[in-house]
Amino acid sequence: MPDPPPSVPPRWLVQFGYDGAGFDGWARQPGRRTIEGEIVRRLRPTPRRPEPVSPTNGIDVASRTDRGVSARGNALAVRSRLSGPALLRQLNGISPEIFFTAATPIPEGFRVRSATRRTYRYWESDPAGEATMWREAAALFHGPVDVRSFGRGIPVRTPQLRTVESVEVTPFSEGLRIEVRAPSFVWGMVRKIVAALREHGRGRLPLARLRAAVEGELRLTLPMAEPEPLVLWEVEYPIPWTIRWGGANRHQRAHVANVLRQTQVRQVVLETLVPGGPTTRSVE
Repeated sequence: MPDPPPSVPPRWLVQFGYDGAGFDGWARQPGRRTIEGEIVRRLRPTPRRPEPVSPTNGIDVASRTDRGVSARGNALAVRSRLSGPALLRQLNGISPEIFFTAATPIPEGFRVRSATRRTYRYWESDPAGEATMWREAAALFHGPVDVRSFGRGIPVRTPQLRTVESVEVTPFSEGLRIEVRAPSFVWGMVRKIVAALREHGRGRLPLARLRAAVEGELRLTLPMAEPEPLVLWEVEYPIPWTIRWGGANRHQRAHVANVLRQTQVRQVVLETLVPGGPTTRSVE
């Protein structure tokens, strides 16, 4: 594909993350604060930004996360004539809740959604059942999976297959961490998988029924696991990141410190309201 004319700024692939607690998800919505809306609003040209950074066709993004879901390694494309380090510095001024960590130049035909792998992590505090039960259920999600029981808004008449590379369950100090790896996901897929593991851990979903759902022989009605413990951990491409950020700026560090203070105060308030009740433990 030929290079764009000189009047068109080069394209950059940018890795970014965000604290999803303060946003109504990724996609722009009238009257709601969303991650995409915040980025687009703050990238409009201003007298203080003589070199604009413009999204390509809106914002071309790797994964569109739901309300309350956070990210460590999502990816998007922008156009800019800035150098890589200058681009990351400018993007990191958008919001202390959104941080841009790496960048690399990409050609015109590069598709951001054509990532080779996406990895999500879910932190389950105080899980029901033994970790061995969660692991035996997780082992069923390997290879082709009929996602009609494990997604939202999916037509039910014909099988809808997605390849799942692995679902791993690892203990941490407060419970279990569930890591799901796949080339692509349908809407709500990770939260539905977590819900299925929960149901098995509680003894309400036998392995035989879960296996049948994975293979498309029956359809389960599963709730959605809560969004807040879910993080889009990484999006992988066959190209390397050539520019890395220098670390969080003072506004981003202040945001994290403020959230941690609020969490500690909330714990004190709850323990005061329920004297002698269970103590809320911090999640690593």
